[in-house]
Amino acid sequence: MHIVEQVVGMHILRDFRSHRAALFDGIEEGGIRAPAYSSREIHEHENDQAMDSLHDRVSVLKRLTGDIHEEVENHNRMLDRMGNDMDASRGFLSGTVDKFKMVFETKSSRRMASMVASFIAVFLLIYYLTK
Repeated sequence: MHIVEQVVGMHILRDFRSHRAALFDGIEEGGIRAPAYSSREIHEHENDQAMDSLHDRVSVLKRLTGDIHEEVENHNRMLDRMGNDMDASRGFLSGTVDKFKMVFETKSSRRMASMVASFIAVFLLIYYLTK
């Protein structure tokens, strides 16, 4: 029976050593041994990471460019509307100025305008004195 115990003991010891070797595989004296990757695999991995980073940056720039384009289009439409409104008000104002010129060109109109201005001045004077 003693031989059987020795055989079983050796088998257990061998299993223990193989498990221990598997557990501490890669650890050497003074540090951890790096997995054996080829230089090409490392460079490919770095290139893939760089490409992913560039892809993300390009996507952000594309969205930013689209936002800028949309903002510029909105501002152009707003400026066009403002330009049209300014043209319309310029036409209205020039028509009003032309009417004033016609009123003040005739002598009777001048007399009428001075009389209206006098009445307004007197009205304002009375208003401020009674207040």
